[in-house]
Amino acid sequence: MTGRIRIGILEDQQVFRESLVTLFQGAGMDVVAQGRDVEGFLIQVLEAKPNVVVVDIRLESPDSHEVGDGVKVVEALREQLPRTRALVLSSFRELPVMERCFKAGAAGFLRKLTVTSAELVTAVEQVARGEWVVPADFMRPVQAAAHAERPATPVDRLTLREREVLGLVASGADNMRISARLGITERTVKAHVSNLYRKLGVQNRVEMAMMAYQTGLSNPADTPHHP
Repeated sequence: MTGRIRIGILEDQQVFRESLVTLFQGAGMDVVAQGRDVEGFLIQVLEAKPNVVVVDIRLESPDSHEVGDGVKVVEALREQLPRTRALVLSSFRELPVMERCFKAGAAGFLRKLTVTSAELVTAVEQVARGEWVVPADFMRPVQAAAHAERPATPVDRLTLREREVLGLVASGADNMRISARLGITERTVKAHVSNLYRKLGVQNRVEMAMMAYQTGLSNPADTPHHP
């Protein structure tokens, strides 16, 4: 994308939200929506149409005991503003939570307790470029479990080239980058991606990436490829 990144922030803790506003504005981004509850934030976002929204998924209210669910924002964006990409910033670290966010349409997931300011800014930039952000500490247990004895999966029936393309899709690469990495045309990449949709039975590239992670597909950097 070109120009300044337009960003929205859904965060229930006011001091932390204000810190995020300062951080992103200092990084040359425009904060065009911010709030602490799902309904009010969605109204802002639908009007402002930011490039990226940073979403907390547990939203406590000072006025009641009810807890809001930020994943609803992720789902709403997927349906109503598909060009606005969601980056979840949460204190949760459980794999099922991350999987739920990605299935809802999130483009990335970061942990509040470990991410640095620089890493958060970089993650927003990656998401704005169309990439995905998946923390390594979520990958390790999934990959370890995948090496245990398990039934065959659709990934096991892919060709070597299809596995290479899948690995690069899982890393967040677009068709142009995959083409350059593997030394093939974009038309050929599109054909491989179409085959992956059909063979894996997925609806989008995020589901494709999650299937790659769940089956322990090698990191694209370690995957051999041929000219």
